[in-house]
Amino acid sequence: MTQLQIELDQLKADITEMWMLVGHQLDKAMLAVKTFDKNYAREMIAGEKRVNSMELKIDRDCENIFALFNPVAIDLRFVLAILKINNNLERIGDIAESIGKYIITEKKPFDEILLEKTKLYLMFDAAKEIINDVLIAFNTEDTHLARSVFGKDAILDDIDAAASRIIAIHLRENIDLAEQALNVHAIIRRLERVGDQCKNIAEEIIFYLEAKVIKHK
Repeated sequence: MTQLQIELDQLKADITEMWMLVGHQLDKAMLAVKTFDKNYAREMIAGEKRVNSMELKIDRDCENIFALFNPVAIDLRFVLAILKINNNLERIGDIAESIGKYIITEKKPFDEILLEKTKLYLMFDAAKEIINDVLIAFNTEDTHLARSVFGKDAILDDIDAAASRIIAIHLRENIDLAEQALNVHAIIRRLERVGDQCKNIAEEIIFYLEAKVIKHK
């Protein structure tokens, strides 16, 4: 095995670790909403520092590979894809942190009727499934699975699109829950962005494996 291959394998291991970390961050976000245990939210906020640290390390490692090995063809596409995926994962980490902050500001547990109407738990599950799908697609080099993400993201888009109307109706009947309803809406908007970041990751996987740029198509 060449030194370049050793470096690429380590890069893949590091980005996989970061992938799993941001997935755990979203798991904690859902637990914090379900249990109203703000310690989960505090863990997420503290965990964002680790996400940021890993992003910087992966960026440096990519730069070193460019400088020392001058990769070409699929190896070059792999490193370029890692750079962008790294940024997308860091943004998902930011999203999880922001959800944690909304939870910390809450004074009482989330209204279960509101959560059911807005399908927030379903949205958490769908976001986590998409993150797992792009990770599996990356590690197994499965572009078919990567492409399936574009359709699955529609679940997040549909829930987000319906949320404003649902929350407006709920507010008319429960005006005392105005602040909480706005926080739920903000969490929904951020989970929708998780889907956007995962679509970007899927595009990078396809670029790396097939040398096809499908962005903006």
